Amino acid sequence: MAARTAFPAAPLPNRRSFPFVTWLRLRLLARWYDRHLQRLDLAEIDDHLLSDLGLTRRDVCRECAKSFWQP
Repeated sequence: MAARTAFPAAPLPNRRSFPFVTWLRLRLLARWYDRHLQRLDLAEIDDHLLSDLGLTRRDVCRECAKSFWQP
């Protein structure tokens, strides 16, 4: 006697997500990549320009230590 499972063995048909969902995913990825690039640029700014912006090197290190998905 063969074992029965709750799920069929046949693969699920290909389901396309709504265009809005795809757009949201792409927008989120673009935002994460842009944030990553901004932090790389921030790390390269010298101390004189940072003081003009009102930032310290410690502020920059704290910001650059964040993961790309953290605002």
